[in-house]
Amino acid sequence: MMRSAISTAGISREEWLRMRKSGIGGSDAGAVCGLNPYSSPMKVYQDKISEEIIDLDNEAMRQGRDLEEYVARRFMEETGLKVRRSNKMYRNRDYPFMLADVDRLVVGEDAGLECKTANAFQAGKWKEGQIPPHYLIQCLHYMAVTGKREWYIAVVILGSGFQYQKITWDDHVIQTLITIEEAFWNQHVIPRVMPEPDGSKACDEVLAKYYHSARKNSVVPLVGFDEKLERREALLKTIWELEQEQKQIEQEIKCFMQDNELAVNEKYRISWTNVDTTKLDTKRMKEERPEVYRDFARTTTSRRFTIKAA
Repeated sequence: MMRSAISTAGISREEWLRMRKSGIGGSDAGAVCGLNPYSSPMKVYQDKISEEIIDLDNEAMRQGRDLEEYVARRFMEETGLKVRRSNKMYRNRDYPFMLADVDRLVVGEDAGLECKTANAFQAGKWKEGQIPPHYLIQCLHYMAVTGKREWYIAVVILGSGFQYQKITWDDHVIQTLITIEEAFWNQHVIPRVMPEPDGSKACDEVLAKYYHSARKNSVVPLVGFDEKLERREALLKTIWELEQEQKQIEQEIKCFMQDNELAVNEKYRISWTNVDTTKLDTKRMKEERPEVYRDFARTTTSRRFTIKAA
């Protein structure tokens, strides 16, 4: 596959974020395929069509970047291979909507390296050589963009261990990924057609931002949703029954524990601890100190979604 490359050395983070808007990157690929538990096609779509540059950086992401060099060093120690930074953003010339900003390239091999960190709670997702699906898609995407026939993924599980896996080129899988990304770009991003919702929290966040306020007293005829709303009612009933069963089990355990804080066996550790909570009595403040309440009160606008039978 033919590719072009743009140097990212010395550019600002804002410029880098703007470059990413011009195509689908590795961290977008899993979401576009519906495999990223933290994102969705709708969220990727919103990011690509928006002129706004939003840096969603957080502490976990910063630690991941800071530890990237450590993961790369551990990979070299473990394998005897050498890796180097590329300092470039790659674009597939045949499919220019596909971008890649890779962690490392492997010296002397037709391969790259993706560096990851995981905490103890995420360790199970890497058990017995497994790779979380959205990370696997990320590596396959990089292979599709760069044309490299192999990709390594290495992970440091904080306080626990290190492991790596090698992913090899698969024509069918790579072509399927390209087809999915091409459809997303040409059927959604280019014509500005929002993807269908998928029930994820990421979709909720996009919809809350996209349609953040309602036009007062506006009404639209509800057409074509009766069957889905009936299905929703059936789901709510099932959920209620399952929640009741869950609560009953928990209540039985509480009766067994009585005033003990912990219950432990070889498989489970259950805690029923004391929690002290301090809350501001806003109702009393409003009545007795209205001037203070006004000074510190903050009004926000959101939308409440409710469904009732007619």
